[in-house]
Amino acid sequence: MTPLRNPVFCALDTTDLNKATRMAARIGDTVGGIKLGLEFFTAQGRKGVEQVGKAGDAPLFLDLKFHDIPNTVAGAIRAATQLKPAIVNVHAAGGRVMMEAAARAATEAAEEFLVPRPLVLAVTVLTSMDDEDLAGTGVTRPVSDQVRALAELAQNSGMDGVVCSPHEASVLRADRGSAFRLLCPGVRPHGSAPDDQKRIMTPAEALEAGADYLVIGRPITAHQDPEGAAQSIIADLPKPAAPAGNTEYDI
Repeated sequence: MTPLRNPVFCALDTTDLNKATRMAARIGDTVGGIKLGLEFFTAQGRKGVEQVGKAGDAPLFLDLKFHDIPNTVAGAIRAATQLKPAIVNVHAAGGRVMMEAAARAATEAAEEFLVPRPLVLAVTVLTSMDDEDLAGTGVTRPVSDQVRALAELAQNSGMDGVVCSPHEASVLRADRGSAFRLLCPGVRPHGSAPDDQKRIMTPAEALEAGADYLVIGRPITAHQDPEGAAQSIIADLPKPAAPAGNTEYDI
């Protein structure tokens, strides 16, 4: 396993390669890892990911949320694994066969290309959604019930864990056990704006609830002193800083 210096993955939500590269270089020695999402990947592709990875010298979370037919998702995971990310993800709503194909593709690609196998996590319900938003998609049960159902499906489909709101971390830790990884966006330090997130907690609260990894973006990247902001967030984490599910921060 790859040890992490702390559980914070900083989200570089930008299309600008130079901006992302500079930020990764500035905070790569401070945060636990770097998150690159669809916005960046669509603009900069594989070469951009490789450049940011080299600049930051930190584990990468490729937050691409694949959701398609099983064969297509397997191919996408296979391609993503060659970029040596620590974490990749898919949508749990894609179903069991799709998730099984994703998990299998990560294992096979890692063996074929002689690279570490990434954790494959399943996105449950986006942290920008609440009960009303979910109902608009035709799912009438509460967000918490939907998250629990999708997490169970994900675990039974071979996923290493899920992406969930910190508000669901406690119940998922109890439901799914200590080895199941929980990655939580929707994490904001005290005094930060919620932006487009609806189900949020502070970093300390999220870890105490059972999260293994935290995604924090604008409170770090939009700060006039990103390194200082990251250091301040990390300094406020519970001591000893260890997630409920794992005795060390590792991938």
